Amino acid sequence: MNFYLKTKDHSVTQENFTLNYDEELDMLVTEPQPENLDVYYESEDYISHTDAKETVVDKMYQAVKNYSLQKKIQLITYYTKGEKSVLDVGAGTGDFLITAQNNKWTCAGVEPNEAARKKATEKGLDLFSSLETLPEKKYSVITLWHVLEHLPNLDEQIKMLKSKLTENGTLIIAVPNFKSYDAKYYKEYWAAFDVPRHLWHFSKTAIKKIFAKHNMKLIKTKPMLFDAFYVSLLSEKYKTGKQNMFTAFYRGLRSNLSAMRTNEHSSVIYILKKS
Repeated sequence: MNFYLKTKDHSVTQENFTLNYDEELDMLVTEPQPENLDVYYESEDYISHTDAKETVVDKMYQAVKNYSLQKKIQLITYYTKGEKSVLDVGAGTGDFLITAQNNKWTCAGVEPNEAARKKATEKGLDLFSSLETLPEKKYSVITLWHVLEHLPNLDEQIKMLKSKLTENGTLIIAVPNFKSYDAKYYKEYWAAFDVPRHLWHFSKTAIKKIFAKHNMKLIKTKPMLFDAFYVSLLSEKYKTGKQNMFTAFYRGLRSNLSAMRTNEHSSVIYILKKS
């Protein structure tokens, strides 16, 4: 592997990390990868584990999240014939699963973070702490919304996910794209590097190759247009120490416009099926 970039944990510890480029898979790998990752999630800013609506940014995030939840339900419904059962891995505080339940889906969720699980319980959801603790059941859809990049032992986890999928089931994954305009512009300040919580940094080629090893086929990709704006907003803060909403909006817009030409969006949804 070749050296790609030095960056740091901007949100919790300020520790330095290196991103190395895996030429064979066309992806980046965070080095070193800490054995105890839990301490790196202990931040009030880690918004996927909160329902904060305190700041303007939190309010914007929540508004976009509510819109995105409906789009996600449309997506999983489109790719499902027959039984509507969904497993959400990295379920956070459970908003996606609650929306799915309200749309008559049978739901299960995995969330390793205890504080997030507790919040989900308060909303009436019982989440499992790991894939290993799930009951013996298969699901017609498995979703990982910005979760794959967090998982250690990647091949082992993918094998387990595949085993939980029905024969005609669909695996839906959303991850950041280090080949996007905003990633290249912000470089070490790009918020979606989010080291060391993000252990892997994927390209489209990487996703295709990694899942092909597990006899899974990429059916379709879809852009996550809002991510370019949100990631740019965080990146501006890391780079300048200020929110800079107008600059962030401009960079997010530039990223989405650039992707119309390059097809390299800030974040991408991948739809996969068993080969």
